[in-house]
Amino acid sequence: MENEAQRESMEFDVVIVGGGPSGLSSACRLMQLAEENGTEISVCLVEKGSEIGAHILSGAVFEPTALNELFPDWEERGAPLDNPVTEDLMYVMVNEVNRIKLPSFAIPADAHNEGNFALSLGNLCRWLGEQAESMGVNIFPGFAASEILYNDEGAVRGIATGDMGIGLDGEKKGSYTPGYELLAKYTIFAEGCRGHLGKQIIRKFDLDANSGTQHYGIGFKELWSISPAKHEQGKVLHSIGWPLGFTPSATGGSYLYHLPDNQVALGLIVDLSYKNPHLSPYDEMQRWKHHPLISEVLEGGERISYGARALVKGGLQALTANAFAGGLIVGDDSGFLNPLKIKGSHTAMKSGMLGAEAVFEELVLGNSATTPSTFEEKFKSSWLFDELHRARNFGPMAHKLGTLFGGVYSSIERFIRPIARWTFSDPTPDYATLKEASTVAKIEYPKPDGVISFDKLSSVFLSNTYHEEDQPCHLTLEDPDIPISINLPKYDEPAQRYCPAGVYEVLEEENGEPKFQINAQNCVHCKTCDIKDPAQNITWVVPEGAGGPNYPNM
Repeated sequence: MENEAQRESMEFDVVIVGGGPSGLSSACRLMQLAEENGTEISVCLVEKGSEIGAHILSGAVFEPTALNELFPDWEERGAPLDNPVTEDLMYVMVNEVNRIKLPSFAIPADAHNEGNFALSLGNLCRWLGEQAESMGVNIFPGFAASEILYNDEGAVRGIATGDMGIGLDGEKKGSYTPGYELLAKYTIFAEGCRGHLGKQIIRKFDLDANSGTQHYGIGFKELWSISPAKHEQGKVLHSIGWPLGFTPSATGGSYLYHLPDNQVALGLIVDLSYKNPHLSPYDEMQRWKHHPLISEVLEGGERISYGARALVKGGLQALTANAFAGGLIVGDDSGFLNPLKIKGSHTAMKSGMLGAEAVFEELVLGNSATTPSTFEEKFKSSWLFDELHRARNFGPMAHKLGTLFGGVYSSIERFIRPIARWTFSDPTPDYATLKEASTVAKIEYPKPDGVISFDKLSSVFLSNTYHEEDQPCHLTLEDPDIPISINLPKYDEPAQRYCPAGVYEVLEEENGEPKFQINAQNCVHCKTCDIKDPAQNITWVVPEGAGGPNYPNM
């Protein structure tokens, strides 16, 4: 193609796609191994966000297990783990007013947070990026990996970054700049949940042939500055129940973490297996904040930032194979999150470190574009496998019984673990769970008060989201007629509710006919549409590099 002919290329030993915990840990571990073995390797990491951390969104309570292995001296190096958990509480929200505090023994052991840290995962990734750069990793922020490159034998030989300066009409603008080919002996895909290229890799190499059905949630986060009198640094609070309820029809949970500087991080996670198409995860989050347990903390405070991101939660049974000819897929791109702990950062880091070790072994042998086949053995002999194996039944049981009783089951299984060798599964994909709109009750959400709760557009503003408007839409429809001809009459077009950024609207044209509109410039890159669309008609592809949210301290 003409554009390909214009591309400049660079060659590396390893190219890593994604500057999150798994990708950065892969990069750092590769450089450590090179130093330990007295060899030199070239490593390049590309990140679509404007900077490392710009697109990182997590609660987050961070478990330092993997970090302790990667950098045992992380404290001396200045890692931003300065807020240890001092109090760990779990509540059942009975209704919009009442709640019950669960005793510690009733909470699954793996869900306890002693020894963990409440922090900004974005800031931790920024620090990891600094470590990687100091070790010699080439980091290219603002470059979106848009295409996988293959050699003549079908093995991955690297990636191409997206062209810049293409107009909405597909024509080159005056600012046109072709993308780069980043060629490598091995490529590690670490894009996070529902990675655009990760999807292609899984499909190309049939990596999910022996995997169960993957499942997802959408997680919301707001950062607030609150009154010092209400601030309790290190306090961590989780809840289940209201507003989602206690049945399998809608499952999930919430969190509120007290951070340094009189700030709190809070949010709601809604499993994308929900059944009522009228449900709006965003509005459930805004409604949840009015519960006295939460609103009493927020009153008199100020909302600073907002974001949303899909998370992978299928667990061990949904985990894909990882190795293929020319590289690996790691982190949430593959599905390493622990759904019981609701934590994926330490697991992503460990998977990235194991991936680095498997790839380095191939490099030492002088190989290129082979399959790093030792990854599987490394994974199954690690604490990562043991942890995911212990938590494997929580997700399916939550889908079958609801979050509360799914948690109760996990607590019971803890005591019968020696004999609990069974593995449950949920074979129904999240996009196939919706009931027809006419068969379920419509949900009436209260109007945001502008004090505790807010509308979508004011929230998107706080995410610092920006896209160049004159570029091809990165939210592609396989069939542009489906939203109106099928999804609207059948499901009241759920995209206008499951999207947390107001990207999708159903408008009325002058002739009274409905029109499906995509406001791609609002997109916060959560990937929910790619997951939940009942027709699987929407594909999320990368926009121009540096587009999307710019999350500070998130």
